[in-house]
Amino acid sequence: MSSLLKIRAERDQMSAIERRIADFILENAQLLRDYSSQQLADALGISQSSVVKFCQKLGFKGYPDLKYSVGEAIARAGSDDAPVATAAAGSDPRIALASDLWRRKSEAEEETRLINPPDAIDAVAATIGRAGKVFIIGLGEDDIHARAFALKLSLLGILTVHNFDTAHMTASMSAAGKDDVLLVFSEHGKQPALCQICRYFREQKGKVITVTRHTSNSLRAHADIALLVSAHDERPYIEPLLYHSALQHLLDGVFVLLCEEGQDRHAQLLANLDRIQPMLEP
Repeated sequence: MSSLLKIRAERDQMSAIERRIADFILENAQLLRDYSSQQLADALGISQSSVVKFCQKLGFKGYPDLKYSVGEAIARAGSDDAPVATAAAGSDPRIALASDLWRRKSEAEEETRLINPPDAIDAVAATIGRAGKVFIIGLGEDDIHARAFALKLSLLGILTVHNFDTAHMTASMSAAGKDDVLLVFSEHGKQPALCQICRYFREQKGKVITVTRHTSNSLRAHADIALLVSAHDERPYIEPLLYHSALQHLLDGVFVLLCEEGQDRHAQLLANLDRIQPMLEP
């Protein structure tokens, strides 16, 4: 795993001092080779031991090990990006913009994959696959993914109860049981109403799956299984695009696992697609 990717992926889980170190490294990776651990500490106004602990927490032996790994990551990135950068430099600037966006989306998808181990993805797919009913909710923009994923599950013959209104969802959950699943989409995981819904659902003995950013948030505390998304960019108009792209890739992985779970489910998908297609034709 690239050291820079690892730092980006773990940033949201870091303390305030660790985030300062992480941001400095990410923003000044090219200059890191000229910094000793003491110089880095002085630049940030922290102790040298904080820098060393930061490196060790990421799995490196110490600061020299981290610095070497960052140098390797920069060299690999430069080698990979050189042909693209050369081609874009002599063409329309919009091509360079599109290439940069594609690269940033790829990085966000890789970071998201790294913080969701295969066992967690398998557990989500298995839990949904065994569910009697899957209750799905997302508020605002989060409902875009909630609605789309509810449709995909329905195509597989999985009974879904989708809602974007917390009062209606609370009423619907009166029919929930111990074999049912609640899937909650919330980028920041801070809505008190969604936390209350999770508490109520767990009282019904159902399983709760949350989908949020890779941050410490109140919604994750109610999850039996948490899916996490890592997507960062200093530009406020780019970061949401990275989040949606990484989240969609994550959900696609779960959907594919469900599709390949057995012949019956695959046959149900094909049958539903055959029924729906004539309705979409003019």
